[in-house]
Amino acid sequence: MSLINGLPAHVLLVHVVVVLVPLTAVALALAALWPRAARRLGPLLPLLALVALVSVPLTTEAGDWLEHHVERNALVHRHTELGDGLLPWVLGLFVLAAAVWWAARGTQAEPGKDGGSFRFGMPVRVVLGLLSLVVAVGAVVDVYRIGDSGAKAAWHDGFSTSATQPKGE
Repeated sequence: MSLINGLPAHVLLVHVVVVLVPLTAVALALAALWPRAARRLGPLLPLLALVALVSVPLTTEAGDWLEHHVERNALVHRHTELGDGLLPWVLGLFVLAAAVWWAARGTQAEPGKDGGSFRFGMPVRVVLGLLSLVVAVGAVVDVYRIGDSGAKAAWHDGFSTSATQPKGE
């Protein structure tokens, strides 16, 4: 996929990644630390993570096409290198989202308790919680770094620091 409605597909698809990866990361962290949230999210959590996972290679491939159609410089090269590193983080989000959903499904909160539990008890909950937090933070930080480098690559010479008058005034 290279163009969508005459625009580079990467420019449009990147918005899916920028929204879904952090959203998935937050949902995963909440579900891993709060079993009631995991039960409420149900299969939506791994489904959200799957859509985020599929969107990353589509966006990366569209970015590879775009890379060959823009002026090559160090900023574009840096953005490309950073972009290639996101897939493992999002794969981790997906695997952990599936694990958290599977561990939480079918469990019920005890009467009078708000939190409930995972079917495998506290050790599994702690491990899933820690891994989920690490991967969620890593994915969000990586999305930020990639987006920042992409913005710098796209806009480094594309604007003026002083305002210009519109034509005709």
